[in-house]
Amino acid sequence: MTRRLLFSYLTVTLFVLIVLEVPIAALVADRQRRELVTGLERDALILATLYEDALDRNAPYSPTPALEYADESGTRVVVVDTGGRSIIDTVRNVNDDFSNREEVARALSGEIASGRRRSNDLDRDLLFVAVPVASGGQIFGAVRITADPADVEATIHRFWWTLAGVALVVLAAMAMVGSVVARSIARPILAVRDAAVRAGEGDFDVDIEVGDAPPELSELVERFNEMARRLRDLIGRQRAFVGDASHQLRTPLTGLRLRLENLEDTVDEASLPEVQGALTEVERLGRLVSQLLVLARAEDAPAVPEVVDLAERVTERCELWTAVGAERSISIRSDGTGNGPVLASAMPGSVDQILDNLIDNALSVSPEGSTVEVRLEPGQVYHTVRVIDSGPGMSPEDLERAFDRFWRSDTTRAGTGLGLAIVRQLTEASGGNAQLRRAETGSLEASITIPAG
Repeated sequence: MTRRLLFSYLTVTLFVLIVLEVPIAALVADRQRRELVTGLERDALILATLYEDALDRNAPYSPTPALEYADESGTRVVVVDTGGRSIIDTVRNVNDDFSNREEVARALSGEIASGRRRSNDLDRDLLFVAVPVASGGQIFGAVRITADPADVEATIHRFWWTLAGVALVVLAAMAMVGSVVARSIARPILAVRDAAVRAGEGDFDVDIEVGDAPPELSELVERFNEMARRLRDLIGRQRAFVGDASHQLRTPLTGLRLRLENLEDTVDEASLPEVQGALTEVERLGRLVSQLLVLARAEDAPAVPEVVDLAERVTERCELWTAVGAERSISIRSDGTGNGPVLASAMPGSVDQILDNLIDNALSVSPEGSTVEVRLEPGQVYHTVRVIDSGPGMSPEDLERAFDRFWRSDTTRAGTGLGLAIVRQLTEASGGNAQLRRAETGSLEASITIPAG
């Protein structure tokens, strides 16, 4: 944004400089050229006056005035008679025929001619002025002065370069001032952007300070800080409520489950299915409350990770779930855990909960007689744990929603819809990430990456 603001300032400044300096440069160049022509016309008229008597009465004349003027001014002076033949030429011999020169012909007809023409001998453009030598309405000859306009053009070019230098100085000064102004405007906006990114990632503990900023941006920053404070307060209250409610519900749910278990032994066979169904729902509600409490604690947990041995944790959790899998005729195979410790940095207790949720999900979708594979892949920066089931997998639409809280792809299967949400929360709290994708066999592969310890 700073570059765009600075570019806009310099663009406007450059446009103003062009609008101002180009006309001035053109005006000065035209004035310099006009002054040169006017001066040559004046000098030519003075020389015509000096040689008027000589041409009118065939009186003796001296070429000295023309030679001195030509020597001082660096020009060429030619004086011709009525027939166009030169009687004075400061460069060549006299008696050359100039009647075929347009400017001389116009001067002999009584006009004052000026302009530019190409000199083949000198291979450059020359400026000429031709005036008639006349008296009483009668023309006796003409005086032509030719000059090299290089000096005038050099003066014009020097003036143009001066204007260009002024423009560069103005642009440099504007760049310095514009950079300060652009940064003063962009700094609060960039601060708000960074804070918005942090808030989007779940960090609402932001308080932007921008110092001396424009009033509109200061108000924007103040409003953003107020919004962040309110969101932080609301989310804190929500998390506290979930945690407190989950904690408080565990005791009555435990009591209710015990009462139903005791009632199960006393009811008749007709009422037994209803009691067992109620007991199943209470157990499901108890798991839901427990997972909500885990999720609330994971969100509020301080970011103080500990070093754990992933190889040991994977081996232990696989052995623990092997008995559960055996009840369903599902085997659990671990891979990559026999090559020594694999140290990782994770939140306390998070690895066990992550593995428990992933293995539980894999067992719930795998058919009898299949295998659930838990694969550990050590790395230099991150370690990866993959849990591959033998189930039907998920559609791309379901994969996008799988980490949403309380979402279940199959509502007929037991579950709370919080397992994968807990996996993602605990993994991200440890500095890693969790992903789901279809395995090569079409089943589901859940993977987590955790920073190396």
